[in-house]
Amino acid sequence: VRRKSIIVRDKWANKLEFLLAVVGYAVDLGNIWRFPTVCYKHGGGAFLIPWIVMLFLGGLPMFYMELALGQFHRSGCISIWKRICPAFKGIGYGICFICTFIACFYNAIIARAVYFTFASFAWEVPWKTCNNSWNTENCTEIMTGLSNESTSPSEEYFKFKVLEMHKSTGFDDLGGIKPSLAGCLFVVFVLVYFALWKGPKSSGKMVWVTATAPYVVLTILLIRGITLPGASVGIKYYLTPNFTVLQDPAVWSAAASQIFFSLGPGFGVLLALSSYNDFNNNCYRDALVTSFINCATSFFSGFVIFSTLGYMSVLTNKPVDKVVEGAEDSLIFIVYPQAIATMSYSPVWAIIFFVMLITLGIDSTFSGIEALITGFCDEYPRILLRRREIFVAVVCTIYYFGSLPGVTYGGSYVIPFLDDYGVSLSILFIVMCEMIAVCWFYGVARFSEDIRSMMGFYPGIYWRFTWTFSPIMIACLFGITVYNASFAPMKLGDEYEYPVWSVFLGWFLRLLSIAAIPSYILYLFANSKGTFIERIRSMIRPIPRDTSIYSFVQQDAPHTHIFDSSCMQDAQH
Repeated sequence: VRRKSIIVRDKWANKLEFLLAVVGYAVDLGNIWRFPTVCYKHGGGAFLIPWIVMLFLGGLPMFYMELALGQFHRSGCISIWKRICPAFKGIGYGICFICTFIACFYNAIIARAVYFTFASFAWEVPWKTCNNSWNTENCTEIMTGLSNESTSPSEEYFKFKVLEMHKSTGFDDLGGIKPSLAGCLFVVFVLVYFALWKGPKSSGKMVWVTATAPYVVLTILLIRGITLPGASVGIKYYLTPNFTVLQDPAVWSAAASQIFFSLGPGFGVLLALSSYNDFNNNCYRDALVTSFINCATSFFSGFVIFSTLGYMSVLTNKPVDKVVEGAEDSLIFIVYPQAIATMSYSPVWAIIFFVMLITLGIDSTFSGIEALITGFCDEYPRILLRRREIFVAVVCTIYYFGSLPGVTYGGSYVIPFLDDYGVSLSILFIVMCEMIAVCWFYGVARFSEDIRSMMGFYPGIYWRFTWTFSPIMIACLFGITVYNASFAPMKLGDEYEYPVWSVFLGWFLRLLSIAAIPSYILYLFANSKGTFIERIRSMIRPIPRDTSIYSFVQQDAPHTHIFDSSCMQDAQH
């Protein structure tokens, strides 16, 4: 019997840690920020109808598919594709580009929440009055009947104290790095590093806090919110459907995008997290439970946000649909803080709220970085897996410096730029290719057989039907997004237009992740042997799973190795 070296693959200490990790990843700032904002812009309660439809047509099937793929093949986002369809291995590299773009702006948003948290440790929140050095003559503490020129204390605090955006003239003049925000960003990456450095052993402990704390805080904020004057006005707007908006295709497109970005398939995270599961784990039940928790959290957070918007509607004497104006982040950094400033014991409520934002963001960001780390460690296990702590430190250092543009005085121009050009269109193309590779090339029948070998039963007709036709739905969504894509410079509201050269930079970033797929196809074709047909066949033929270099170790029995049956013939304990 030939001896081969064994690389021990980590496992989750228990099932609950895995579930908390998935919930922590899926439930992020988008549930508190993006979902209420999108719902707010598309008719309130009416938006829930297309949102639920898109959940069952596309979001849930893709979520289940990725959990099953990662668990069966026990591989990250790069090496997994050689066992599905080698020609699509570029998907993994494209995912790594997208993970990088997200890390470079998402952590800068969390750094803002850290800044607000530190500032809230005072007798009064600093954005309560207009008697501060950063305030302008337009600042007014009287919320009723604000004119177009008037600004609230929270808006001026965010713009002129937290961001100090007046020191930047635009995207082509960021004005330098703000030291205090750079320090907050450093705190974020220190937390990320210690969550990732030991793999599931460390992240599994972190999620006990980061995945559960937001629910405690949300419940506290909801109890406070529904006791505020005007809360019923906001909740009524949230739940009352305006069915006329359902005739607008943009509403359905927004619902598909929201459910897709909320559950998070295509980012490689679900593949990475589920790859540390037991082979016979019931990932079917996991998919149902975690996706339900994610969607229920979005719905639940809507009550928290809209009860406060109703309160602000009464204070400002504005309709609910006119309370939030400006950029999307104004909801969590301007409107909600202003509502907090009017409450008794405002510093306590501010600390609770911003700590919730930090915990929501941290577990999502370290899950996203884990996708890249697991992908490269599985692709180059003999080099990186044994030196994981060093590799994680290198990745976090690179990402820290890559995130610094987001904490410059012009960071408010950088973050929406990276969000729009680095993620939105690219991730749809990645997911479309992923669904085509799995559902059409690898085949739904073969994939269903893999699920049966893990759990003892075949997926039902609903799953097989949606997997077969999901690539078409994603392709339509991608086509709509491409059709609506503009080659004109981005605009931030009506106040600022990006320079023309930013369009070329943006499309370059966008095409980096997209081009990874056709580029790898050409590379693989050039390095394959045989005739044209033979090369094509070898490129789409899955490579059998080689588990001879891997074993799994029980967390409570570190010297006991558990081998796959295919590994037993090639390895000796």
